[in-house]
Amino acid sequence: MKNDNGIIVKFSPNDRGNPPGKLADAELHFGDGAGPLAGLKLIGFGIWERRNGTGRNVTFPARQYSVNGERRSFALLRPVMDASAQDTMREFILTAWDAHQEAEATAVHDAECEAREADRAKQDRLYTDRLCGANV
Repeated sequence: MKNDNGIIVKFSPNDRGNPPGKLADAELHFGDGAGPLAGLKLIGFGIWERRNGTGRNVTFPARQYSVNGERRSFALLRPVMDASAQDTMREFILTAWDAHQEAEATAVHDAECEAREADRAKQDRLYTDRLCGANV
């Protein structure tokens, strides 16, 4: 999905199912309309199924570090002033994920239809060949 600012969301689906609940990794690619970010990408987003099974969540890029043996996380993408800015980005990524899923489902459906159509055409040729006495 690309928006007016030239931001494209790319996904790497989690086909292995590890860790459980993780649906995909996501990254933002900045295109020509993204000003000084053009030509760069921001990696480290994760799309997760919520633990209670209702909906999805997006985690943001973070760097882990430890203090006195305790593991902590430092968010790399944070709001300047308004915390709702993260919600806007989260919704943008989830909308792109929904569009990606829909496109994947359409592509699978189209491929299945094409395979069935090819199989029907092959069966029709075999039937016609048998009717006309051709060697099969």
